[in-house]
This record gives sequence, structure tokens and C-alpha cells, in this order.
Amino acid sequence: MTGELNEQEINNVLSSQAIGHLACCSKNHPYVVPVIYTYDGENIYGQSFEGKKIELMRDNPNVCFQVDITNNTSTWQSVLIFGQFEEQIGASEKRVREMMTNKILPFMTNSAIHQHEHDEGQGHELADEHRIKPIMFLIKINEKSGRYQKI
Repeated sequence: MTGELNEQEINNVLSSQAIGHLACCSKNHPYVVPVIYTYDGENIYGQSFEGKKIELMRDNPNVCFQVDITNNTSTWQSVLIFGQFEEQIGASEKRVREMMTNKILPFMTNSAIHQHEHDEGQGHELADEHRIKPIMFLIKINEKSGRYQKI
């Protein structure tokens, strides 16, 4: 059976996961990347280093964000969001950084940080510079929908 998720089910999917896929586009070239995020019931929040996705979203703030829960190929839930990227600066940046620190970063352990991200001689110690990124952003949600399949 397939169907549509209701508002509460959509919010449950968004609240229960920490990794989604962010799609942005510039000059007819789509770009999709996985990102760690948090959801407060109104917006999606994330963080990033400078790079291609930030460059593209600054150029075109219209984005699509997808989150799913997959148990197997015949049982899944998927949420799709359309919204706008908004870079956070000042007090709002501090608030997003605090949200990310409190909700997401405690789940990141040494095994979640790839070895190439560690400095020489640092070994496998977890350092905040690998977990906390300099750019904080939100996705202001304009539209969200969800589908599921359960067999």
C-alpha cells in the first residue's frame, strides 16, 4: 500500500532524522548533497563550510530538501520540502549554532568523523573544528509533502 503522509507524520519523519538531501540549482545544473540538519517544527537548519552548495544557494536561494526513512525496498517514508535558503548572521547564527550543538553534534562520535579530517598527530580525537562549521543557514519551508509505502 502507498499513500500520503499527514502533517503529523511528516513532522515525525523530519524530527526523527538527522541526515537529509539538499538540492540546489544554478544555470540549469542541479546539485544534490547529503547534509546534517535539525528541524524545529517550522524550518530546517544546517551548517556548512564555504563551497559549491553555499555558492549555488547564495546565487539561487530556491532549494529542495528530502528526508527518508527506509526499512527495506518495500517499506519507506519520504518527505519533500520546497523552500528558501537563508544564511544566518549575528544573533540568528548563534541560535542555529546552539541548536546544532545541542541536538545533532552529541550524536557525532569519533567513528562519524572521517580519518582524513584529522590533523597530523591528532590521531582519532574528536575536535570541534570538524563538527562545527562556520556557516549556519536555515531553509524556510514554503511547501512540504510526504509519501509512504508499506507492504
